[in-house]
Amino acid sequence: MRIALMIEGQEGVTWEQWVALARACEGHGIGSLFRSDHYSGLMGDESRDATDAWATISALSAVTSTVRLGTLVSPVTFRHPSVLAKMVATADRISGGRVELGLGAGWNEREHQAHGFEFPEVGTRFEMLEEQAEIIRLQLTEEVVSFSGEYYQLEEVRPLPRPVQDPLPLILGGQAGPRAASIAARFADEYNSIGAGPAELPERLARLDAACEDVGRDPATLRRSVMTVGIVGRTEDEVHARVRALMDKAGADGDPAAFLQERTARWVAGTVEQVRERLGQLAELGIDRVMLQHLVHEDLETVALIGEELVSD
Repeated sequence: MRIALMIEGQEGVTWEQWVALARACEGHGIGSLFRSDHYSGLMGDESRDATDAWATISALSAVTSTVRLGTLVSPVTFRHPSVLAKMVATADRISGGRVELGLGAGWNEREHQAHGFEFPEVGTRFEMLEEQAEIIRLQLTEEVVSFSGEYYQLEEVRPLPRPVQDPLPLILGGQAGPRAASIAARFADEYNSIGAGPAELPERLARLDAACEDVGRDPATLRRSVMTVGIVGRTEDEVHARVRALMDKAGADGDPAAFLQERTARWVAGTVEQVRERLGQLAELGIDRVMLQHLVHEDLETVALIGEELVSD
């Protein structure tokens, strides 16, 4: 089981905190650091700084040496695929081959309206996702690319520089609905299920298997991962203290133990022993990697604990 740290970068994460998080990952053996790709805060406070995802990843690429860096996920509504492919390839060159691209259809209508991004209906966004996934895959692997689709047209593009990785990992994510699963089966290296626990995952994984079989792909070649909130402590009191810190950030009231109990079916949360048990359950289902959403990003003690007690297993 691989463990990655996932940070909600639109929630006021400063550059200094990004550097500290990346270095904490490297120092404690956490192999990957992912971030969201949003332009406004989503936890009830739009006044928090929301740095650009790919600018941050490129900058971190230059000040780190081992940690892998990526997005979960970059919405197709934010950037033209040629722009995104160029950003990704550039960051991969800077990092020496440590970048992964998570791509999605986008979902937050308020954010799009605020920043002037078009927000088509969901069917159109999935059509855009399908075209973007194909275009980006081509631009990251082929020497010359032409494409004629409903939303994008390219004419003899020579996509340079080339990324260091061949292939550079492409992750698609969501709830593995029929359309999403079909696109993933055709273009993705990994599918990331969002906010799903052991009870929900078998149905999602079965849809991915079926989608791969429909296009003649061995389902085993599509890696499976999960992104969910991660909270871990050495004792129950420590766990509840970290839940309280999360509640304070989200503006939630109530008892931390009750708050956690309502979410334990989907979260990876609890004492070290409890978290190990949940990770084992996910591994038995075929999950290869878990992206732990570390919502209280200032807390570097949790990062150290994850590395010391979970990554080494």
